[in-house]
Amino acid sequence: MSDTILAIDAGNTRIKWGIHDSRQWTTTGAVETARAGELSASLGRTNSVGTAIASNVAGAAVQAAIETACKGLAVRFVGSEARQLGVTNGYRDPSQLGTDRWVALIAAHHARPGHKLVINAGTALTIDALTGDGRFLGGVIVPGPALMRHSLDRATAALRESEGAVRDFPASTPEAIATGAVLACAGAADRLAKSMGAHGAPPGLIILSGGAARELAPALGLPHELHENLVLDGLQLIARSA
Repeated sequence: MSDTILAIDAGNTRIKWGIHDSRQWTTTGAVETARAGELSASLGRTNSVGTAIASNVAGAAVQAAIETACKGLAVRFVGSEARQLGVTNGYRDPSQLGTDRWVALIAAHHARPGHKLVINAGTALTIDALTGDGRFLGGVIVPGPALMRHSLDRATAALRESEGAVRDFPASTPEAIATGAVLACAGAADRLAKSMGAHGAPPGLIILSGGAARELAPALGLPHELHENLVLDGLQLIARSA
């Protein structure tokens, strides 16, 4: 059987996929989750793939679309475990942790040593505390920058969503909204880092991923590394450990 792995990360906004040949991602792509039926065309031929593995937080219809797109190749849909590949799940009910967060924690643990925050900046922003010995302490979920901006547009009469730059001292309403959204997300990360330090595990690094990662990165108070394929990386680690 081929050792080539197809990994699929189905989130709220995008379904991202990649093909890994045991050394690197040879091909990656994505479709909008709302257009899950287009995944088959995006993937193309999968006859060279030996194993397919997926994280899906987008529901049963998307799972069915993934299975159809894989053209008969059996897909392993991962769940969040109590322990896996050196990471211990700190949730009271480990299965309640989103599989994308769990897989990202596994990838981050294997990417760099030491205490760290693992941040996925997408539609929602997840910030998770991970110790150097692989203990997931817990994390927070807040709206991502774009969702914060959109919520102001929907909930207020005078503030309308528009493009604004992030500034040290915003001098227009669009700048105030854009800057406020980014600083709110960065502030949540700072608070969780402070809590880790108070519990004897001060993080020295942020592992950062997601569509809004580059927007958020300049506001972060810790050194950070951008990992474009963090969930996919974790999926291929799980697949190869089987």
